[in-house]
Amino acid sequence: MYKKVLVTGGAGFIGTNFLLFMVPRYPDITFINLDKLTYASDLDNLKEISKRPNYFFVWGDIGDSETVNRVMCENVEAVVNFAAETHVDRSISSPRDFVYTNIKGCFNLLEAARKCNIKKFLQVSTDEVYGSLGPKGYFTESSPLAPNNPYAAGKAAADCMVRAYFQTYGLNVNITRSTNNYGPFQYREKFIPTVIYSALRDAPIPLYGDGLQIRDWLYVEDHCCALESVLFRGEAGRVYNIGAEEERTNLELAGSILHILGKSPSLINFVSDRPGHDRRYAIRADRIREELGWQPRHVMEVALQTTVQWYVEKFNALELEE
Repeated sequence: MYKKVLVTGGAGFIGTNFLLFMVPRYPDITFINLDKLTYASDLDNLKEISKRPNYFFVWGDIGDSETVNRVMCENVEAVVNFAAETHVDRSISSPRDFVYTNIKGCFNLLEAARKCNIKKFLQVSTDEVYGSLGPKGYFTESSPLAPNNPYAAGKAAADCMVRAYFQTYGLNVNITRSTNNYGPFQYREKFIPTVIYSALRDAPIPLYGDGLQIRDWLYVEDHCCALESVLFRGEAGRVYNIGAEEERTNLELAGSILHILGKSPSLINFVSDRPGHDRRYAIRADRIREELGWQPRHVMEVALQTTVQWYVEKFNALELEE
């Protein structure tokens, strides 16, 4: 067990859910949340743990090596790196930001971890680093990396650097690659919040191309449980895929959300496809299931309804404020 864990990007979607899950669960571990609070971050989402004695927030940018070194070398024993630019559309229009945070930022963290003798470095990555699949087959941890957009390329580069620090310096690292996450606190530019908020306003719901791109969807709390297992019990140097085997086309998923909301499918609006749009992501998560005993606890038919209801309540609260 670690005494102090640095969580970078802890005010973002998955980082927030991870801290809300871990901080009350491990009162004897101090969690430091390092986040530069970009447009997609919100400290208000962490209010329920903000006054707990084992949680501290530090404003800072992982792209700034001085900040990273200062925070890391204050008796931090483990690092969980969520900090990243993540929206593919933004990576296409502004790839420089993704290189800065996703590659340079990860390098700064690794260098500080090496100098400060960190016991565990957990890189939270994505299945997008594997590229696109056809209608059959699955990626495994040994599949080659073949990213098709600047976001995925930045994450793949960071993963390679993490591996290099294990092979070259003996740094105890793990890399996790999860499928698409859904759940509370996700920024509205992402697919599921976009569909929900558009539907609630009876506005057109944009779907790229024919809407038949396939993704595997993982409830964010299940992802947090998987990360907990890897953080404490992951084998040094291991990559772990994390997936739920809940594949849906974008069209199917949008239709399910509209059904939950009682809205018409006529709101769906097909738009021009984006460049480099991967057709299908699908992974095998046998390693984490067999070695660490992790299993997803939520099924999408139930968790999606819970998720939609959370955004409906948030939408109604925002409408009242306006």
